[in-house]
Amino acid sequence: MKTDSRETSLDPVDLPQSFGEVHFGQAVLGDKRRTRRLVQAADALVRHPGGTLPEKLRCSGELDGLYHLMKGETVTHESVLAPHRTRTLRKLAEHSGPVLVVHDTTELDYTTHESLTDVGQFGNGSRKGWLCHNSLAVCPKQREVLGLAGQILHRRANPPKHETAKARREREDRESRLWLEGTKSLPTDRKIVDVCDRGADTFEFMEHEVNSGRTFVIRSSYNRGALPGHGDSADRSLLHDFARTLPWLGQWTLSVPAARLEQKPKKTGHKKIVHRKKRDAVLHVSAAPVRVCVPVEKRGEYGDKPLRLWIVRVWEPNPSPGVDRLEWFLLTNHPVASFEAAWEVVGWYECRWIVEMSQADYPPSAALYQLAA
Repeated sequence: MKTDSRETSLDPVDLPQSFGEVHFGQAVLGDKRRTRRLVQAADALVRHPGGTLPEKLRCSGELDGLYHLMKGETVTHESVLAPHRTRTLRKLAEHSGPVLVVHDTTELDYTTHESLTDVGQFGNGSRKGWLCHNSLAVCPKQREVLGLAGQILHRRANPPKHETAKARREREDRESRLWLEGTKSLPTDRKIVDVCDRGADTFEFMEHEVNSGRTFVIRSSYNRGALPGHGDSADRSLLHDFARTLPWLGQWTLSVPAARLEQKPKKTGHKKIVHRKKRDAVLHVSAAPVRVCVPVEKRGEYGDKPLRLWIVRVWEPNPSPGVDRLEWFLLTNHPVASFEAAWEVVGWYECRWIVEMSQADYPPSAALYQLAA
């Protein structure tokens, strides 16, 4: 019997979409051919996430096509990232449980590209490039990357030599504003958890997060002034000192992998390489409500009221001889009155390292960083 081939053929809309089509197929670049070229470039980057552009795009036609695409006036950082960011925000809204947005800033080093002039300096001024502030959405249970909720390209300012504290605070391009700018596109929803490292430990950003309607976890960097509890106690203390007096709620064993670490002491500023050996560390955790005091010296835009937060301390009480013990201090607006709640907050912060994973671990995310940046 003769069959009608149209009954068994797939409609184009039913065909599975590639990575580039899913994340960039709706990009508005002024011409559909530009969008197709963007999709093709994204697919090529996912296939070969490592190396330079000539190594990723091994066909000269693909490489020349990408260079030509990037010269277009409509092909901007915003227009390239927009469809993917819209998709990520939709996935955030559809997610039923807690969902993390991990914020992190990395350096895009273009020191050897002498043709680039609109760049800032790094370190002692010998390196040049941009800061790339990423906001990566992550599902905490499966530790699955949902996508970039935002990305900011920032040129580090070269402020006046004798800039006053007031002038620095009012300067629109000061670096500490990146943390606030990185959350602008996020909705007001308590299930969204902003997760940040010690760079976000500013009173300005913490107050912003308290008023955002979202949850947050920030690794504390400063042993700042604090008051115990959420009541009216006036027994002012230092945050980390107070946390070290708290009884532990529970413990667990963490497998610490071997690693080659780069450390930079605050006083000397000279980097040194430390080789960490693999070991099993028994960790304790404690938590308590605190009121974080307003800094004596104003360093941002904020009010004059203390912040009602929770301090979570994670530490290694008996480290192996010759190794630095593990210790974290986490600040959060999520109530932590039990070991289970503390364990959840610690688990959220542990997901922060996903944003620092290598391209081999998360090649789709790497392709997004490269294309958008």
